[in-house]
Amino acid sequence: MLKVFCARSMHAAVAILSRQFAEGWGAAPEIVFEPMGALQARLAAGETADVLILTAAVIDALAKSGAVVSSSHAAIARAPIGIAVREGAPAPDIATPEAFKDALTTARAIALSDPAVGGSAGIYLRELFVRLGLAEIIAAKTVAQKSGVAAANAVGRGEADLAMTFIPELLQGKGVRILAALPPPFGHSVTYAAAVSARPAVRTKRVLSSRR
Repeated sequence: MLKVFCARSMHAAVAILSRQFAEGWGAAPEIVFEPMGALQARLAAGETADVLILTAAVIDALAKSGAVVSSSHAAIARAPIGIAVREGAPAPDIATPEAFKDALTTARAIALSDPAVGGSAGIYLRELFVRLGLAEIIAAKTVAQKSGVAAANAVGRGEADLAMTFIPELLQGKGVRILAALPPPFGHSVTYAAAVSARPAVRTKRVLSSRR
C-alpha cells in the first residue's frame, strides 16, 4: 500500500486524487493528514512515507539532505490565508489594512488553528498579530482549534465571528462564507510541493512490481 504524508491544508484535493488512485490500482493509499509541524516531527523521528506532500520550503530542505528524490520534486499548489464568517452574518470590511485591524479588534471571538500543533497558518498569524500590536487583544478572544477546518466549523456553529486559516481549509468548513484573502501587505501564501521519498516502504516496491 502506498503511504503518503500530506499537509492537512491539502486534504480536500489529495482526498480526490486518492479516490482516483484507488480506482486505477484497486486500493486506496494510506494518507496521513497532519499539520506541517507534526509531519516534520514524524520524519525527524525516523518514520517514512513513499510520497511527501509538504510546503515547498520543507521539500527543498529534504531534497538537499537526500531524504527525497530530487528529480521527483514538483510544485503542485499555492494556498493563501483567508478570512471567513458564518453564512448569513454581516461581512466586516477587510479591504484595507486599517479596516482589517478594526475587524480584528471588534470581533467577539476569532477561530484560529493553534500554533502549538505546528500548523503553518497559525504560526504565521501569531507573528502577524505581534507585528500589528494586537497580540494581547486577539489572544483574549482566540478560540484555538486543532486545525484550520475546525476553526472554520467553529464559526459555522456560531462560536466565533471570524475564522482565519488557509482558504482550502475554509472551503471545507460547514456553514461559512469566505470573504477574501488577507489584505495587502498582510497577505500570506504557501506553495506546496510533492516528492518521492528516498526511502520508500518495502511493501510499496512489492506492489509496484506486481503491477508490471
